[in-house]
Amino acid sequence: MAALAACAAAISITAACHALLHKRDSRAALGWMGFNLTLPLIGPFLYWCLGINRISRRARQWSESGRRISGTDIYPADDRNEEPAVLPGVALHLRDLRILGDMVVKSRLRDGNRITPLVNDEAAYPAMLEAIGHARESINLSSYIFDGDGIGADFVAQLKAAAGRGVEVRVIIDALGEKYSRFSARKALAGSGVRLERYLPLRHGAYINLRNHRKLLIIDGCEAFTGGMNIRRRHKALRHAPATAIHDLHFRVQGPVVGDLQRAFLEDWHFVTGELLDTPRFFPTVACQGEALARCISDGPDREFRKLEQIIMGALACAGESVLIMTPYFVPDRPMAAALITTALRGVDVRIVLPAGNNLPFVHWASRALLGDLLSNGVRVFYQPPPFVHTKLFMVDDIWTLIGSANLDARSLRLNFELNLSVFDNSLAAHVRHHFEAALAASREMTLEELEQCSMPIKLRDNFARLFSPYL
Repeated sequence: MAALAACAAAISITAACHALLHKRDSRAALGWMGFNLTLPLIGPFLYWCLGINRISRRARQWSESGRRISGTDIYPADDRNEEPAVLPGVALHLRDLRILGDMVVKSRLRDGNRITPLVNDEAAYPAMLEAIGHARESINLSSYIFDGDGIGADFVAQLKAAAGRGVEVRVIIDALGEKYSRFSARKALAGSGVRLERYLPLRHGAYINLRNHRKLLIIDGCEAFTGGMNIRRRHKALRHAPATAIHDLHFRVQGPVVGDLQRAFLEDWHFVTGELLDTPRFFPTVACQGEALARCISDGPDREFRKLEQIIMGALACAGESVLIMTPYFVPDRPMAAALITTALRGVDVRIVLPAGNNLPFVHWASRALLGDLLSNGVRVFYQPPPFVHTKLFMVDDIWTLIGSANLDARSLRLNFELNLSVFDNSLAAHVRHHFEAALAASREMTLEELEQCSMPIKLRDNFARLFSPYL
C-alpha cells in the first residue's frame, strides 16, 4: 500500500512539474499543478488527456524529422541584389508593421504585384477555370473542401483535360475537409492523369486539428488564386436559398509574390508525398504586374512564432485611423480582445462584421459571449444577414490589407495550417473598402443594450460555449 501511495505521489509530482515547465499561462500552470497534486492519479490522468499540448509537439516533430519543411527552403530566391521594397508615402506610418513582418516571416515583402478581388462564384470560378484551361506546364491546386459534383465537376473536367494535354496537375485535399463533400473530387478524378493526395488521412490518426485550411491555385508558376473560397456547390449563391448559400471573396494574384505561393504549395506537397520539387521550372521569372507590395505568410503550429497572430497584433498597434474586420468565425483570445479594445480606446475606428446566421451555431454563441467587453470599450460589431458570409478580410487605414484563409479564432491562429497575404496597395484597399461599405449598409449593428437584454438561458448557453473557445 505504501508503495502504491509513493508511486501515485511520484506521478502527481512529475505531472505538476511538467505543467510548471510547459504551461506559459501562469493561471493554467497553477491550476494544473493544483489539480495534479490534490487529486492523485485522477489529476495526472486528466492532465495527460487534456492538458498536454500534443498539437504543437506533433507539428514540431514533423518539422524536426524533415517531414515538414519550410517553403522558403524550396528553390530559395536569390534576393541578394534586390532592393528592399519601399512603402508608399501613405503607408509610412505603418513602417513598424513592415519591420515586424521582416522579423517574423521569412518571405520577403515583394513589389510589383497585382491583387484582384473576385467576388463570389460569378467572378472567382470562371477566372480559375479559364486559367486552368490556359495552363501549359503545371497546375498546383490545394483546397480544404473540393466537391466532385456541381461546380466541382467543372474543375474536375478542366483538370482532366489539362493532364490529358501533358500538363503536370497536382491536387491536395484536406482529408477532414473531404468529408464535407457528398461526392469527393478524389473519386471524380480516380483513374485520370491528375495526381491527387490527401492531407493527413484520418487512417493515420483522428486528427481534428493540424488540418490544411489553405486555398491555393498556381498556374505555370506565373499566376495564382488564393483567399477563403473552397470549391463547393454552396458557393453558387444564386442557385441556393439564402439559408444554405455561401458568399465569399477570392483573389487573383499576379507578380513576383506568386513564387512564394508556389513554395507554400510545394511545402505541403513534400509533406504529403515526400517528394521535393526543387527545380527552376516551377519558378519562372515573373515580371512586375502592378504596384502592390505583398508578402506571403505561411503559418501553422509547427512554426516557432505564431506569425499570423503577431502580424495581426502589430497591425492593431500601428493603426492610426481605422480597422475593418470581416470574418465568419470570431473567437478572439484575451490578448487579441485586449488589443482590439486598446486600439479602439486610442480613438481608432474599429468595426467588425460577422454573419448573423452562422453555419456553426456553437461558434456563434461563444463569439457573442465575448462581445460585451468589446462593445463597452468602443469596438463596433455588425451582423450581416444571410446568406452566410465566409469572407475573411482585415484592413488598416485604407492601405494595408490581410487576405487569405485564416479566421480570427484559435483554430486558424494556432491549430491549423493557413496561408495569407499581407498587402500594401491603394487599389486593393479601395476595392476592399467598397466591399465593407456595401456589407455595412446591409448589416445591423449590435449594441451593448441588446446584448444585455438577452434572456438568462441564452446568456448561460453562450458563456458555456465560450469555455471551449480555445478549441473552436
